[in-house]
Amino acid sequence: MIKNELEYQVSQEWLEKFEKSIAAIEKDEDSKKNDHERWKMNRETLQCHLEKLQAEIAEYDRLTSHDSHTPIVLTLDDIDYLPQILIRARMAAKLSQKELADLAGLTEEQIKRYEDNDYEDASFLDVRFVIDALDIQIQKGEFLVPLDTLRRTPVTKEELLSSNHRPHSQQSQRMIEQV
Repeated sequence: MIKNELEYQVSQEWLEKFEKSIAAIEKDEDSKKNDHERWKMNRETLQCHLEKLQAEIAEYDRLTSHDSHTPIVLTLDDIDYLPQILIRARMAAKLSQKELADLAGLTEEQIKRYEDNDYEDASFLDVRFVIDALDIQIQKGEFLVPLDTLRRTPVTKEELLSSNHRPHSQQSQRMIEQV
């Protein structure tokens, strides 16, 4: 995720490098003939990185060029992605980290650290201050509590950080699909 203008500029530079690398690979007829599988794998790898970078640049452009008089809808599919919502909301509001810090009653260093670490070390209260400063309003929130698979042992920090998505039981998955 591109979080600021510097990252945006660096991403633009990498985009150009990937495009040039793909063009160079396309012209390498010897590699294409002699080791087609390796050539194809290299080409596809570069193309994958290029497309991911293009998507991130497009998202940054969309957020930073959004009309500030029109609300923007940011969708949260998993609570683990709340930090990205906060960062995207700040960017769409065209606020610097310093401006957000002033509005939230925090320091610029705190906001910078929170964003650099995806709000990992932010207190619940500080997250609330940021949400309030950005005037984020939750329109519809649904939480599923799968009682059939409720864990009865403590969750470690490592487990939380290592899993992007929590596994759902089959019954819970069916309930989610029905909603």
